[in-house]
Amino acid sequence: MFFEYSKLNKSLSWSDYETVLCIAEEGSLTAAARATGQSHPTMTRHLNGIESRLGARLFDRLRTGYVPTETGLVLLETAQHMRALTLDAERQVQGQDTRPEGSVTLTTTDTLLMGLLAPVIPDFRSDYSEVTLDVRTSNTVFDLSRRDADIALRPSSSPDLNLAGQRLGVIRHAFYRPSSWTAEEAMSGPVIGMSDDMPDDRFHSVLRDYALEDRVGLKVNSLLASYQTARSGLGIALLPTYLAEGEEGLVRQTNVIPAMDTDLWLLVHPDLQKTARVRAVLDFLRRNAFIRKRLLAGEAD
Repeated sequence: MFFEYSKLNKSLSWSDYETVLCIAEEGSLTAAARATGQSHPTMTRHLNGIESRLGARLFDRLRTGYVPTETGLVLLETAQHMRALTLDAERQVQGQDTRPEGSVTLTTTDTLLMGLLAPVIPDFRSDYSEVTLDVRTSNTVFDLSRRDADIALRPSSSPDLNLAGQRLGVIRHAFYRPSSWTAEEAMSGPVIGMSDDMPDDRFHSVLRDYALEDRVGLKVNSLLASYQTARSGLGIALLPTYLAEGEEGLVRQTNVIPAMDTDLWLLVHPDLQKTARVRAVLDFLRRNAFIRKRLLAGEAD
């Protein structure tokens, strides 16, 4: 009897596999603890306990981070498979929902939230009062297959083919000057550029094409910051027309710039699009007249 209990006590739970998976993906105990909301000592004790029960080291503790050993890789592969099975089962069960109620997590950028989503959320709440939108703004692409989010509203030239999606339109860009400036002042005034770590190189290329690099007097690391500083009179900025067109404090200085055109996609995992609350959000955004109108802003030059 003692032998059987000891064997049972040494077996790993799903939380043990999750710990191994999190440490491997985050690369360190500190990052894994932060991602799971645990303290560093708790995460350390958990990993030490797992290794003690198995009698094997799962990670090499290197200066650059935690790297799975060969034994750790075996557990990591199993953990990834278990997670995939768990998420698949959850998606299938959630797909059986019939009423639009509950929480829906939507990931998008801060600029799209401000320019397209925030103005229509009151109407959505009026139509679907039992659905709570949990909006996550980030320039990081969330993994919908891992349930980092239910829906993504993202600019993309090549959306994930494993996701169900609909192209809502094209995001256009143009240069805008502060409304306190005259057109003549804008010809020589300072330009707001993007920080060097901006992932979209086209912003830098357009400044070169328009010979504006030498006039950059301020750099920011987000489109929303560019929009806000331009409205404050700090310089000319390259902005999406859905955000800047017709806004108080800004005047369009150029025609739309075709090199900046980017498709806007509404994406969801195929299993989740059958869920009533997710479908409610998708249908509302697909048919929303305000979103379509703002995407067309500035198109007719």
